[in-house]
Amino acid sequence: MGWGIPQSEGAPVTELAKPIVAVVGRPNVGKSTLVNRILGRREAVVQDQPGVTRDRVSYDANWNGREFVLVDTGGWMSDAKGMAAAIAEQAELAISMADAVLFVVDATVGTTDEDEAVVRVLRRSKKPVVLAANKVDDQRHEALAATMWNLGLGEPYPVSAMHGRGSGDLLDALLDSIPEAPREQDVEEAGPRRVAIVGKPNVGKSSLLNKLADQQRVVVSDVSGTTVDPVDEIVEVGGQVYRLIDTAGIRRRVKEASGHEYYASLRTQAAIERAEVCIMVVDASEPLTDQDLRILSSIEEAGRALVIAFNKWDLTDEERRRYLEREIERDLVAFRWAPTVNISALTGRNVDKLSKAIEAAAAGWETRISTGKLNAFLGRLAAAHPHPVRGGKQPRILFGTQAQTSPPTFALFTSGQMDATYLRFIERRLREDFGFVGSPVHVEIRAREKRKDR
Repeated sequence: MGWGIPQSEGAPVTELAKPIVAVVGRPNVGKSTLVNRILGRREAVVQDQPGVTRDRVSYDANWNGREFVLVDTGGWMSDAKGMAAAIAEQAELAISMADAVLFVVDATVGTTDEDEAVVRVLRRSKKPVVLAANKVDDQRHEALAATMWNLGLGEPYPVSAMHGRGSGDLLDALLDSIPEAPREQDVEEAGPRRVAIVGKPNVGKSSLLNKLADQQRVVVSDVSGTTVDPVDEIVEVGGQVYRLIDTAGIRRRVKEASGHEYYASLRTQAAIERAEVCIMVVDASEPLTDQDLRILSSIEEAGRALVIAFNKWDLTDEERRRYLEREIERDLVAFRWAPTVNISALTGRNVDKLSKAIEAAAAGWETRISTGKLNAFLGRLAAAHPHPVRGGKQPRILFGTQAQTSPPTFALFTSGQMDATYLRFIERRLREDFGFVGSPVHVEIRAREKRKDR
């Protein structure tokens, strides 16, 4: 790894503009193996058991200098009832968020009814499709790939995900099918700020969207997880205009989700990626759960600005509020930087206050510190609190720069590796001095290489 510094303000725009490719196909055709082959690293979970779904489903990929996002949609359970209908529904959700589709079939098996069901959805979607005829491990199997012409999706590309055979031609075809920038997201950059409403099922996300949009556009029901489709709404909150992305509830674990819920959780992750600010809706009347914390972590990992909305405040009594305070101190200590608003989506209480919190979080997310100011701060910090001596050596900060905003990311060039606790201390002090309300702060260490001529 070199010392190259990531791009500055432009970086998040580039990230959002990456085209999305959905990898679809029935179980055990080798989707995950092919994803790993494209990534050049073993990252997607691969198992012989059909229908293994995973927590992590989107990956950054690069081919010939072009970047794109691969979404591995997992296998479908082959014994599901009404297979063709179920596959059609699931594939539709996965495909709708993509710019292009990589459809993987098993050349050694030939086309099946399940493959045909997916083809019908692909035709309806009008998305560009690249057909990968997998498991063509040698020349003898080439003829099997040719039989896939009968799917009517154009040329089948014979590949062996296992051995890498034919993957270069496949990727060239895939790059030809995905759009060059600008994409829709680039246009959106100049539009209203994008805000995703996220949270586990049944915390009142749709009620909040309805209250903000002031009209019943989204299906709301007491049945947990009713909303399965993100619905974008342009709304005005407290005098500010936003593009609100409503998302289906993230299930307890993606592994436990089935069918449309699994794909809805994919869409949720995609909505977080698309958003600039995420409103995390928490049910204040119930104890905080691991699921709440997992969603908060995924927002932080995605580097998005965050506002926490404690909903159903009208259902909390004095005792519950006392408990909630303790839960916040204990469980949300890592997210103290996020502004919080106590709301009732049903009655509309404090909903207008969300605007102030969104603006504060967005401002923190976009904050830039000049290199001069940053190094003066680092100099004061190191003088007052030098890094502890480790193994007879004391690593020093030589120079610091803000590599990018959205979220604020700092590159510190040092004389050696630094302890994680010291990095957390630097992050805490950065927040105390410069704010960064509502935004994750990333600090990266670039340790100087030892000179070999000594």
